[in-house]
Amino acid sequence: MWTLVLNSGSSSLKFALLNPASGEVRLSGLAERLGTPEATIQLEHGGQQKSRSLGGGSSGGESYEAALGEVLRELETLGMRGAVRAVGHRVVHGGERFSAPVLVTPEVLGAVRACVPLAPLHNPANIVGIEAAQQAFPELPHVAVFDTAFHQTMPEVAYRYAVPQAWYSQHGVRRYGFHGTSHAYVAGRAAEMLQRPLPTLNLITAHLGNGASVCAVAGGRSVDTSMGLTPLEGLIMGSRSGDVDPGLHDYLARQAGLSLSEITAALNKESGLLGLSGLTNDMRELEKAALTGHRGARLALGAFIYRLAKCMAGMAVALGRVDGVVFTGGIGENSRTVRAQTLRRLGVLGLHLDEEANKALPRGDAGVISLPGGPVALVIPTHEELMIARETAVIVGGRGYAL
Repeated sequence: MWTLVLNSGSSSLKFALLNPASGEVRLSGLAERLGTPEATIQLEHGGQQKSRSLGGGSSGGESYEAALGEVLRELETLGMRGAVRAVGHRVVHGGERFSAPVLVTPEVLGAVRACVPLAPLHNPANIVGIEAAQQAFPELPHVAVFDTAFHQTMPEVAYRYAVPQAWYSQHGVRRYGFHGTSHAYVAGRAAEMLQRPLPTLNLITAHLGNGASVCAVAGGRSVDTSMGLTPLEGLIMGSRSGDVDPGLHDYLARQAGLSLSEITAALNKESGLLGLSGLTNDMRELEKAALTGHRGARLALGAFIYRLAKCMAGMAVALGRVDGVVFTGGIGENSRTVRAQTLRRLGVLGLHLDEEANKALPRGDAGVISLPGGPVALVIPTHEELMIARETAVIVGGRGYAL
């Protein structure tokens, strides 16, 4: 069963054609700057890459339709158009309504729209992408896979904020968590690598990229995570602040004359590694600058690692027993420095870094980077597209569609 996986952003469309059983990727690519005259699409097949201009500057669904039209033409060129059996869509926020992937119906789209206030930057783009894909592939079943669904198993003590009850009951103010597809995927891969049944494992998974979050996974179920109502809560990220005092908004409004929207925008786009370093949100560049003595880079790197280790240690409370920790995402998979310095701070959990294994592990590869005698530290490349394809296949197969 070949599955087309789509990840629609506010001005981008990431796509991949995968076989859920084997993991083979037949076609992948990225359309960027959608809605502008500079819109382009990059496609990769069999190691060959090509780039095309989409042009036009069309807005709304038209730009997504243009990108999907190029994908459709490429599938026909490859003779794969008739092999596609389903389309899986990444949807950022499903609120409390969705705890598992679902077949897209008008009712489901309505529920996703109802979650727009919870994810105003993400869900509208997800909806536009789904509707454009339904136009391009009207004969195929479409499945929505939610970032938040994996975390719906958190207990109430973990997801509730200590705020007035009406805020929760009337407005849905609670912790939802994100990166669920990635956390679920690497937890499953960890069980395979350790040759142990997933239901027997207690894991702390760290998805570290421009967006970053940590999750406590007990027996394959999320029991706590660092992100909350929005993806702004938790760790220091590329340009997001992570945890700050909620009183900061009122203070800056009075002291600096900033509006609520200006403060929120700065916390999302001008903070995190970028704000601390005054240099960049790119961890690779920060590590280079830190080696030359750049004070801001050193501060950003140190604060990122400190907050990460502190959060990972806190997740042990949710688990009771830690069998392993997993590093994934662009930073987790590639930064030997972040992994090493984080593990050095986690000796309290019985973790001990294998310096040579950490240095020798090729970038982007999976492997063990801890010494024997305690919890295992693993590096596992995430594969959210494959996880979405697999979950889509389960839903489509269960609904009786021909695979």
